[in-house]
Amino acid sequence: MGVPVTKLLLSVHVLASIVAIGPITVAASMFPRFVKPRTGDDDPAGEERTPAGPAMLHRICRGYTVVGLAVPVFGFATGARMGVLGDAWLIASVILTATAAALLLTAILPAQERLLARPAGVVAEEAARSAAARLAMVTGIFNLLWAVVVVLMIVRPGSTTGA
Repeated sequence: MGVPVTKLLLSVHVLASIVAIGPITVAASMFPRFVKPRTGDDDPAGEERTPAGPAMLHRICRGYTVVGLAVPVFGFATGARMGVLGDAWLIASVILTATAAALLLTAILPAQERLLARPAGVVAEEAARSAAARLAMVTGIFNLLWAVVVVLMIVRPGSTTGA
């Protein structure tokens, strides 16, 4: 007795979402805190910050972005098998996913790269604080988009799951 194809596709889609999107949201959220210059107010004892930390978080974001391509691929395959590609909840999810991907590719990753390559100096530190704050805001929007997509995938208007 084999697993029906739709259930297999849905399982891979959900697993890819967890394995790929989860690390991006966490690493992207942590990046601004660890890249901005310290001030006396945000310098907790025992917290070590090195340039290697933000660089690693950026590599996680960049690397899992490639793995994350599996999410829409298996999502479209699952939607096609289920016959829901024209449903409003799925179209909204696709639009939100595309928006999140665009934010990641055009705003988050480039901003991380700019912050990693920033020059030293007092003026550069103020600019870095400002850039890190903007990046934190964009990353928050990115994470919110994914949260809405997850809710849409679970609640699915018209679903027969009773949710």
